[in-house]
Amino acid sequence: MKTIASEVSIYIKKKPFLSSALSQDIINLTSLARQIQPEIERSLGKSAKSGAIVMALKRISDTQEFVTTHKIVRVLKSMGDITVRSSLADYCFKLSETLLLAQAKFLNQIEASKNTFFTTSRGVGESNIIVSQELSPVIESVFSNEVCLEKTYNLSAISIKLPTENVTIPGIYYFIFQRLSWEGVNINEVISTSNEFTILMDEDSVNIAFQVIKDLKNL
Repeated sequence: MKTIASEVSIYIKKKPFLSSALSQDIINLTSLARQIQPEIERSLGKSAKSGAIVMALKRISDTQEFVTTHKIVRVLKSMGDITVRSSLADYCFKLSETLLLAQAKFLNQIEASKNTFFTTSRGVGESNIIVSQELSPVIESVFSNEVCLEKTYNLSAISIKLPTENVTIPGIYYFIFQRLSWEGVNINEVISTSNEFTILMDEDSVNIAFQVIKDLKNL
């Protein structure tokens, strides 16, 4: 059942800059209530008193959730370099006793290569290797005796550096991925370290994804 409180909460959650401002107590709740009243009434399908909207906003501003959102926004504003790479290939291999040896051989072969991209992740039953597409012939030669479960070409990657405090604040990744999802960006792969993470996607989506992440610094 739709209520004024639930509709106001949904509205604010879609406006991260508002949730941050509410947590800092820098918004006039009465003015905000009058501004959003028409939209809340449309969502409810009936009239809603401004005073009831003010009370809903007051409850929201007092919750820990929105204090946390403010912390997330503060971290995102301090994001470091955003690096974009294109023309990548993603290989997924079944884990085997010889897979690490093949990876070591591959690294030896590309040691002198410049301006190439390589990263890997290892799961319980499979391992992914992401490389510049120009290295695909080397991958397919060196790993010819391994079981390739899947391979995808024409991918792009965006790497993002986060402040060191990101590891102590929950919800940062959710906050980013939620907004990418809203813009229809499908994530093929995520690889992270303590203060940096890389997302992999189709090349057609990289411009949208870059703009979304860039905009997060200006919330």
